[in-house]
Amino acid sequence: QVQLVASGGGLAQSGGSLRLSCVASGFTFSRYGMRWYQQAPGKERELVATISFDGSTNYADSVKGGFTISRDNAKSTVYLQMNSLKPEDTAVYCCNVSISGTPYWGKGTLVTVSS
Repeated sequence: QVQLVASGGGLAQSGGSLRLSCVASGFTFSRYGMRWYQQAPGKERELVATISFDGSTNYADSVKGGFTISRDNAKSTVYLQMNSLKPEDTAVYCCNVSISGTPYWGKGTLVTVSS
């Protein structure tokens, strides 16, 4: 079955960096686009970044210039490099893949940014 396991969250200071990882299994990773979402306290889940199967990327305006999504097909892993972190980046981050119209979600990883 499809599994997505995110890790790398933690506590960072404003202006700091974190790198999130999401290891995928149960499907042919290299054939699918992947997404990172964030859900801040009291807010709805929002799309942060996407990477297509061929490596094309897109970002939410709120993270452009600060976050970078990448993938390693050999490791079935998608990454989110988060630089210049701000307190408003505090959220649970989770990865997502859509296969034949069905979305799959991994358990999120909590990022807390202190001012």
